[in-house]
Amino acid sequence: MQLFSLAGRVALVTGSSRGLGLGMARGLAEAGAKVVLNGRDPVALSAAVASLDGADSEAFDATDEAATAAGIAAIAARHGRLDILVANAGTHGAMPLPDWRTADWERVLRANLTASFFAAQQAAIPMVKQRHGRIIFTGSLTGSRGRPTIHGYAASKGALAAVARTLAVELGEHGITVNTLAPGYFETEMSTLLRQNAEFFERMTARIPLHRWGQPEDLAGIAVFLASQAGAYITGQQIFIDGGLSAAL
Repeated sequence: MQLFSLAGRVALVTGSSRGLGLGMARGLAEAGAKVVLNGRDPVALSAAVASLDGADSEAFDATDEAATAAGIAAIAARHGRLDILVANAGTHGAMPLPDWRTADWERVLRANLTASFFAAQQAAIPMVKQRHGRIIFTGSLTGSRGRPTIHGYAASKGALAAVARTLAVELGEHGITVNTLAPGYFETEMSTLLRQNAEFFERMTARIPLHRWGQPEDLAGIAVFLASQAGAYITGQQIFIDGGLSAAL
């Protein structure tokens, strides 16, 4: 369907050598976009590119603002445009309240919040010139629902949704939409330790109305929707992809 086609569009997905980022990149590619994968690990990035027909890559550390600016400028120059940014790169952090230190807090916020903001800042440059763009942040259910020990992570993801709203208001006049995806519990490398805790895994699975954890491909459809003409009138929103967990009592 033309409404969902991304033919002729160029998409950058940060942190896409594996996990949720790679799942969304696959969806965008299947919808016709020219996808640029990003990551810091050249071996993992090469493997991801090899697994995705026609994919391009741009290796840079998303937490390095200068490297991000240079990488995004290079993509726009190489492909003549940049239509879609999925700011997905990030990290996790969990520890009891007394153990958190300033360095721990700043590490998590820099990777999840600051890096995404400055990626959006740089991506907006070609998008404003084109008068078209789609910016999608990877937030989290835990940015709106509490869970012990993940204080910095929850703060960064909650703030990301707020940033998306401010950008949506500022960039709307240029034909750019900005939205946040809020995944619940997904089976990725990042959630390995959680899933190895049998008691936690079983308890959380029982609470999810669909009675399963998400797979990376479960984000592909919503990413395509928001990136395509079908989602052209949706901006400033946070959308939960959590198997119904946020709706459950």
